[in-house]
Parts: sequence; structure tokens; C-alpha cells
Amino acid sequence: MAKPRKLSSQTVAVLTALASRPTDWLYGLELAKLTKLKSGSLYLILIRISERGLLESRWLEPSGPGRPPRHAYRITAAGRKALADAASEFRPSFRELRI
Repeated sequence: MAKPRKLSSQTVAVLTALASRPTDWLYGLELAKLTKLKSGSLYLILIRISERGLLESRWLEPSGPGRPPRHAYRITAAGRKALADAASEFRPSFRELRI
């Protein structure tokens, strides 16, 4: 069985933003503002982590007349676990810095 790929810092940023509001559906522009990622990077990350089951997505109805529907995202339990695992990878290096 293949070992899961390590999460990039950008992926961790996206998962962290989603985990900060776990019950909310966030759309791309909100995530771009929260993570400071450009859309070209953000949407590739969203596709990749969606395929890995770390987030779920759905279309939100337009907020008003003439507005398009929005694709929104929410973190899954697997996403929260992957985020926790990624955070635990960094903890040993932080301990080494303490004197």
C-alpha cells in the first residue's frame, strides 16, 4: 500500500482555514482571503484534497438575482485527522528549539 503524501504548507493552510469554521461551507474567494493563496494554486489544492476525501464540496444557490451559484467546501473528519497528523509532524522540531 502506498504511503500517503505529506501535506504541503499551502494544503495545511487551506485545511486550517476550513477547520477554523468546520460547520460552514466556504467558497473559493473566502478561502483565498483566509489563506492568501492565489486562485491558480488554491483551486488545484482544493481539487487534490477533495479527491483524497479531506473535504467535501457542493454548489450553493445564488445569494441574489443575477448571481451565479458558488462551489463551496467543508472539511471532513479525514481532513481534520490529516491536519492533526501534519501538525504533530512539526511538534518535535519546536521542542528542539526550546532551551
